[in-house]
Amino acid sequence: MRAIVVALAFAAGMISTSLAQTWPTHPIRLVVNFPPGGAADLLARLIGQSLSEALGQRVVVENKGGANGNLGGEMVARSAPDGYTLLMSSGSMVAINPHLYAKMPFDPAKDLVPVASVARVPFYLVVRTDNPAQDFRAFVADLKANPGKRNFGSPGIGSSPHLAAELLKKMTGTDAVHVPYRGAAPALNDLLAGQLDFLFDPGIAIEHVKAGKLRALAIGSPQRSPQLPDVPTLEELGLAGFDADATFGVYAPAGTPADIIARLNTEINRALAAAALKERIMAVGNVPAAMSPSQFGERAREDSKRFGAIIRERGITAGN
Repeated sequence: MRAIVVALAFAAGMISTSLAQTWPTHPIRLVVNFPPGGAADLLARLIGQSLSEALGQRVVVENKGGANGNLGGEMVARSAPDGYTLLMSSGSMVAINPHLYAKMPFDPAKDLVPVASVARVPFYLVVRTDNPAQDFRAFVADLKANPGKRNFGSPGIGSSPHLAAELLKKMTGTDAVHVPYRGAAPALNDLLAGQLDFLFDPGIAIEHVKAGKLRALAIGSPQRSPQLPDVPTLEELGLAGFDADATFGVYAPAGTPADIIARLNTEINRALAAAALKERIMAVGNVPAAMSPSQFGERAREDSKRFGAIIRERGITAGN
């Protein structure tokens, strides 16, 4: 019996190696687990183009939003582990959702494997330019004077921008109403339309800030942004230790051959080192963040601890 098991394992290894040597022979699907227009979507299209050129096969970006990234994540987790279906996700699905949902449809830590980090995504606290608050101090004063009367949007309950706002509320002793959306782009559209008072944006609002339609009051990152160097961090503004950064990257179904994971990681990191792609990623307010698969996995575990503490402290669940 043991001999049979060993033989089967050996055969599986041979098949896996053979697959890795011939891969890819047809187009690759890169699933984005959020709607079009958000940070994950923009990064997927940028990295997908570079991968297509490097691998000699089309990389087709497909959006599958819903349930704070769980729908797209589950679809990839249930796919064949052959390197032809990949996931571009924010860190929220892996680091946040297991703390948020009483029951997950799959286990991100077991059913997906990290391939490559693509970018560190900071979140910018933005308001419309017709907002009377000219700076962060005035913004906080307004929230304190109007508890529960201001609202903010996010890509969904428990998303990184939502948790950034909850951390802000906690550290400033303020209150505001959360309005969840199914992506960052719809929330931004409603802020521009006057339906929201503020939000933490993953960089897609930068063009509107530069065009004078929105005002960036602060950045919820330990470092200032190269794109908006005059915008202070919340730590500089007195919120010691404020860090709401998320890491966006590529995942594959568990069981994907290690050689394919290594090839993808190499090609993605090579693309991130190219000046042209760096500039395009930074143009949307993100920071290229090349890592090995193990480093990316460790970052996800660290984020899980950090965000899990906020979720428990604020009593956030997928139902509120």
